[in-house]
Amino acid sequence: MSVREINFDGIIGPSHNYAGLSLGNLASSRNAGAVSHPRAAALQGLEKMRGNIRLGLTQGIFLPQWRPDVAWLTKLGTDVGNAEPHIRAAAMSASSMWAANAATVSPASDTADGRIHLTVANLVTMPHRSHEWPQTLAQLRIAFSDSRAFAVHDPIPAPFGDEGAANHMRLAQSHGEAGVEVFVYGRSGGAFPARQHVEASKAIARNHGLDPARTLFVEQSEAAIAAGAFHNDVVAVANEHVLFTHEQAFADKEAFYADLRAALPCVEIVEVPASAVSLADAIRSYLFNAQLVTLPDGGGMALILPSEAQETPTVWSWLEQMIAGNGPIRRLVPVDVRQSMANGGGPACLRLRVVADPADIDPRFLVDEARLDDIAQILSQYWPESIEPQDLSDTRLIARIEQSWLTLVDHLQLSGDLSP
Repeated sequence: MSVREINFDGIIGPSHNYAGLSLGNLASSRNAGAVSHPRAAALQGLEKMRGNIRLGLTQGIFLPQWRPDVAWLTKLGTDVGNAEPHIRAAAMSASSMWAANAATVSPASDTADGRIHLTVANLVTMPHRSHEWPQTLAQLRIAFSDSRAFAVHDPIPAPFGDEGAANHMRLAQSHGEAGVEVFVYGRSGGAFPARQHVEASKAIARNHGLDPARTLFVEQSEAAIAAGAFHNDVVAVANEHVLFTHEQAFADKEAFYADLRAALPCVEIVEVPASAVSLADAIRSYLFNAQLVTLPDGGGMALILPSEAQETPTVWSWLEQMIAGNGPIRRLVPVDVRQSMANGGGPACLRLRVVADPADIDPRFLVDEARLDDIAQILSQYWPESIEPQDLSDTRLIARIEQSWLTLVDHLQLSGDLSP
């Protein structure tokens, strides 16, 4: 098989809840305390994957993590029954569903040793995510175990925060050709933390063996972070030779654009002006937290975006004008991921992009529609229908969450490799 881009989506876990743990994530804060619907959330995620397969795209999965994270609670000197509510909620978090934060990925065509390099994100800025990386790393080491094709790296050490592919873009003439890797970092976000540290980005570039001449480090604008763009993928997305971005995404866009054009002359920059779509509307609709993908039938590129974008008049009006022109983005594909959106994650948050030969990947992490049908049956039977924040201490709910995870992992024949 040939090298292609594969989207690995996180299956939304049975502990999906709205505890409002993510400072700077406006949707998460706005919906704190609301009733969540893990079953509906997970099935929405599967439908998005199913839609991608029908577009002709190759689809992978990552599994939910074991919750509650008892090992993490033990290190804090407590347990589920005795932990303070905010600590218990952090131990129950299902945020690993957002696979864009799982790792940073450099394709083989960009690296010095000709292997695909993945660095698991440390996510140290947010307590509820800081304990994800060991279980994420375990899955990465299984899915990408062929050391001839892959190099999987440990996280960058604290205190240098790294949030993975959500702050990383890659542009190239095509997926299989050498490209330009863009690492976006923050310095200040006003009242909100800047989550990606420039030193983490530089360390990843060194460890991946990237060519310095084709590696850019770009500062995210303070205005974007302060407006709720806690990751760069809330205000910009790239695919092959196209950068789709908001006018106010970067601190010094002119310098960035000039450097990008010098490194990749074929680049096309599609910029949405603030006069047409405000930062507030872009972030509310998650216009840029979309999957920008190349359609395999030669039909150009498609933007797989949340249905909220269709419901935001300024956003949808601008998008309709865009595709009416002769630009590289030819198709709009709205999807319903409302349960994820309510916690601050759109279609792009739910997936990690890996350019690879599918034959090199553990097949248990690749899916077709038939496998999704089987997974959907498990989700429909075992995932809780709803969770209120006060339910997180309920021993019956915890037992159901644990049994749900065990059932899915056993079905995917990974129980011998992944342990609680």
